Amino acid sequence: MIVVIRSLIFQLGMLLFTVPFTFLATSTIFFTPVNRNKFISLWAKAMLLWLKFTCNLSFTVLGTENIPRSPCIIFSKHQSAWETLALQKIFPPQVWVLKRELLWLPFFGWGLAMTSPIAINRRAGRRSLDQILSQGIDRIKKGFFVVIFPEGTRSKPLESGKYHIGGAWLATQSKLDVIPVAHNAGFYWSKNSFIKKPGVIKVIIGKPIKSEGLKADQLNGVAKKWIEETMLKINV
Repeated sequence: MIVVIRSLIFQLGMLLFTVPFTFLATSTIFFTPVNRNKFISLWAKAMLLWLKFTCNLSFTVLGTENIPRSPCIIFSKHQSAWETLALQKIFPPQVWVLKRELLWLPFFGWGLAMTSPIAINRRAGRRSLDQILSQGIDRIKKGFFVVIFPEGTRSKPLESGKYHIGGAWLATQSKLDVIPVAHNAGFYWSKNSFIKKPGVIKVIIGKPIKSEGLKADQLNGVAKKWIEETMLKINV
């Protein structure tokens, strides 16, 4: 029962904070894209503190020494809403490849739209790949890291989905490294769940995977092998 109450308090606090913050974020419209992103990411960092205070849910990170100073492509496991918060604290200013429907959400989506995301129509096929490539290169030139959830949607713990080609295509075409990320957030804040269980989420950041000399499907295979094998170690 206490977990339910704590989760409710977190949810209410998040809603109360998000609405005024969204209006405040509109004042950054004349900032540079990176500085605007830095300001808006304060929302995620505040929510992580609120999550720890209300639900006693925190995290630990191994492998921060593997984060390069210059922009790269981040491949992350996607299990819950938690990593959309935590990645903003762990990595430098970043944009995400995401489904465009998220931008239509009141307040949250409006703020998200101001972070320069690569918002794609998943049903657009080849056009989505072209968009990921052209906008991805544009964001990288502006100084952003690009975050991609290669499975495209949230998965359950111990579940492995198909790794889509878009992120690997961007990496091979731009000749940038891929940084793989594994975590076990799904055990504490599961897919589409209101409940946030107390504990410490484990995050592991892998060494950069060179894209040069690899085809997109080969790069996907290397990244998937590291992420899924590391997931098994985390979940033991």
